[in-house]
Amino acid sequence: MAGFVGVLVSDPWLQNQFTQVELQSLKAQFLSMRDHGGGLRLGDLAAKMSKLKIIGDGISEEERDSFVKQSYANLDSDVDFEFFLRVYLKMQVQAGAKNSSSAFLKAATTTLLHTISESEKASYVSHINNYLGDDSFLKRYLPIDPLTNDLFEISKHGVLLCKLINVAVPGTIDERTINTKKVLNPWEKNENHTLCLNSAKAIGCTVVNIGTQDLAEGRPHLVLGLISQIIKIQLLADVNLSRTPQLVELVDDSKDIEELMSLSPEKILLRWMNFQLKKGGFKRLITNFSSDVKDAEAYTCLLNVLAPEHSNKSSGMTLKSALERAKLVLEHADRMGCKRYLTPKDIVEGSPNLNLAFVAHIFQKRKIISMWINSLGISTYYINNVFEDLRDGWVLLEAIDKASPGVVYWKFANKPPIKMPFRKVENCNQVVKIGKQLKFSLVNVAGNDIVQGNKKLILAFLWQLMRYNILQLLKNLKFHSHGKEITDADILKWANCKVKDSGRHSRMESFKDKKLSNGIFFLELLTSVEPQVVNWSLVTRGDSGSESTISLRVGKSEDDAYTDSKHHVLAFEEASRRPIRVL
Repeated sequence: MAGFVGVLVSDPWLQNQFTQVELQSLKAQFLSMRDHGGGLRLGDLAAKMSKLKIIGDGISEEERDSFVKQSYANLDSDVDFEFFLRVYLKMQVQAGAKNSSSAFLKAATTTLLHTISESEKASYVSHINNYLGDDSFLKRYLPIDPLTNDLFEISKHGVLLCKLINVAVPGTIDERTINTKKVLNPWEKNENHTLCLNSAKAIGCTVVNIGTQDLAEGRPHLVLGLISQIIKIQLLADVNLSRTPQLVELVDDSKDIEELMSLSPEKILLRWMNFQLKKGGFKRLITNFSSDVKDAEAYTCLLNVLAPEHSNKSSGMTLKSALERAKLVLEHADRMGCKRYLTPKDIVEGSPNLNLAFVAHIFQKRKIISMWINSLGISTYYINNVFEDLRDGWVLLEAIDKASPGVVYWKFANKPPIKMPFRKVENCNQVVKIGKQLKFSLVNVAGNDIVQGNKKLILAFLWQLMRYNILQLLKNLKFHSHGKEITDADILKWANCKVKDSGRHSRMESFKDKKLSNGIFFLELLTSVEPQVVNWSLVTRGDSGSESTISLRVGKSEDDAYTDSKHHVLAFEEASRRPIRVL
């Protein structure tokens, strides 16, 4: 099998200014300009380039001719392909002020005087070091020094880019198909690059004008551009309603929800940012992650709204220097535990990619997404969708083992990845069997119900498992109550006292109290534990007889009741991060 070579240029610097697609197109154009004898005079170059509309319509034939005459003395000299490329690059600079893109290369991913942002490179290198530092193959190359070009050298074997894609969208590539020998031959590298480009396209990257040869040569502007897209997809993965239901607070009715669902993640992130800024009294509307945030005022307001507990006593709004304000913003972000992704200089210069990454990470840091099951420290994988991610039964078995160590028969459990459906059913059957041993109410529940993603039954099982886990925890707190076990009556008394002490008037008589169905008591209990955890603007009251009903403003659908329950669950998760003293 012969490897792809493409159009080669003797000068490495000149070669790196173009993609293979660009070189092939320019080569074809160059050949068509030559006369019947195979030659091309420098004096004829301007007219022939104008005829073929090379450099586009932004520069006239007279301007081309004037440029050639001013730049070169001997107009009778013969033009070879490399000389043509150099003229092309210089002419591209002149045309840049009028028309920054070439008309005949409209699909080009970059301008032809390729430069890379050192700040972006340093940020992406830090990201790679953080997420791939423990990889068995890459750890011999990591950490990468951002002050060198090691990133582009390491990318030449294709493994790093494939691994990074799997970080962004786990499971995209079966890592057994990646060639990871210590020394790879050209064909193995080409297989990795092909796998990388196909997978990058599959997760949503734009890979027009990027070929395997470009990756094999480690062309900086192309490699960095691809890495930028992959990281962006990772950072924006949760910026949608399915992964972050709390975004429903950005809209007022079902029509707005449909509009929100149609927006790109960047637009949703902008809307979320403006929503938070409005809470802080910020007057301007932010429409981009570049010029609108350069003064760092929006960031100052945003972080004060999201994490006032980490705010600096000296307000950034009072500073006249945008750079000093940006420094305070990043110090605030550090106290929140946010990755920086950018420097104060990047903020004031309006770097769109790095500012987008920064806001995306702030969003991730403050969103309430993790379920109770993640708090158990299960190592398999992070649960994003409780109905989809538990269907193979394995995580449920791990959760049960955390709540009641030793009860799971691991010898008969099937570990992911599980391809055969009946293996998933075997896991879920054991889940149901153990649940019954633990005295859970599981009437007419079978393992196949979990495999099928039955929401009602999965939630019923999880609530009982959570209750069992909490009761087991409370039993271990005997020494707090002089050896007396904590019972349901103790929990009931504690909850009522907690709500009463917070100045509210709700009360429950038992865990079967029908008044609990409206959710008010639970929301008030959560507020008593952590005052800011419940967003009361999402809760509306409506009288129906003697009962109050609560609904989120999310439009009418069959999932409304589930959404209400999810709000309680998510609020519980946030509150559960705070320690609760058992007296």
